[in-house]
This record gives sequence, C-alpha cells and structure tokens, in this order.
Amino acid sequence: MRNATSKWKRVLLLAAFTGSLSAAMAQQQQTTGENSLQPKFGIRGGVNLSNLYVDDVQDENMKVGLNVGVFAKFPLTKGFSIQPELAYSSKGAKITYDNIFGDGEYRFNLNYIDLPVLAVVNLGENFNIHAGPYVSYLTSANIKRLDNESGEVDDIADLKADNFKRFDYGLVGGVGFDIENFTIGARYNYGLNEIGDGGIAGQATKNSKNSAFTFYIGIGF
Repeated sequence: MRNATSKWKRVLLLAAFTGSLSAAMAQQQQTTGENSLQPKFGIRGGVNLSNLYVDDVQDENMKVGLNVGVFAKFPLTKGFSIQPELAYSSKGAKITYDNIFGDGEYRFNLNYIDLPVLAVVNLGENFNIHAGPYVSYLTSANIKRLDNESGEVDDIADLKADNFKRFDYGLVGGVGFDIENFTIGARYNYGLNEIGDGGIAGQATKNSKNSAFTFYIGIGF
C-alpha cells in the first residue's frame, strides 16, 4: 500500500514538473515571437561595383565606390518586413574611348544619397530576399579624363553636378543573411532614369543610366 502511494506521488510530481516546464517553454516562445516583431535599427557599409550604359565606346569598366548608411527594419508579420534605408552611394563608371582625338579613359564619379524602401521576405531562419524601389539625389559629380599617350589626368570642367539630373530612381533586389544582430548581403541596383541633363552632359552620356552591384555588412540594434 505504501509502495502504491509512493508511486502515485512520484507520478503526480513528475506530471506537475512536466506541466510547469511546458508552460515555461510556451511563455518563452510567445515572448520570442513578440520580440521578433520589434523594430530594428542599424548601420551598414560596403562597396559598389557600378557601371553606366554609354553609346559609342569600346567597353565599360566597373568602378569601385563607397556605400555607407543606416537602415530601419519594421516587421509586419512573422517573416515579412519593410526596410527603409538612407545611404551615401558613390556610382559611375570607367569608360574607354578611341577616336580621332586620341584614346584614353573617362572616369565618371557620381555621388548620391540613396533612399531605397525594401520589402524583406525571410525564407529561412537566417536567409532573406529583398526588393523594392529607390530614389536618389545627386550631391556631387567629378568627371576626369585620362590620356593614354601623355598619362595626364584632367578634370572635365564643363561637366559638373548641375549638368546631370539631380534625381535618379530605379529598382533594387538582392539577398541577405542575418546572424543574430549581424547582416551580410548583396544586391543589384537598376537605374531607370537617364543621368544626363542635356547639353554637354547629355551628349557625353547619351542614354546612360546607373547600375551597380552592392556588397555590404551591417549591424542592428
């Protein structure tokens, strides 16, 4: 009789312990789910490999530029977020020429403030895809010409920021990996607006548009 009573006591104690443990785990999962829907803010930095589409040149070489800024991530549901960003982005291209005036290279340095607004979809615990539109404001432009024969580098004084369209817009798409508060990713920026604003800039750039691959790392808080 005593053995039976002792056995039932152990069963009841085990059941109580199991129930308490299950309740604690459920509460923890609920808390984690709530935290996952909290906004996140952060900084990120990386590089652009940018290019321009320009007519009447032999080839175009990607230009390496800086891309640094801040971001905010606003989860709407589990696995889906809206992520606006604000970044300084250096774009442009290295363009070679070979005509009756000689041969050399033009270096287009176009510096923008980018504002992309991305829809972020998580496809796993750490992997996501993101896409959306962007608008940009041209803050400065620096165009240089390298003469292959003389080796001299000259500023093209007639091409300044005012000769280019101040606003650009386009589409962004990419992938990212999130490891706790760290993020790493790559994306492609496809410009939809011609960069030249008539005059010399329009003639020099023809129907050129911005395009850039961006590789970045960041940290959220």
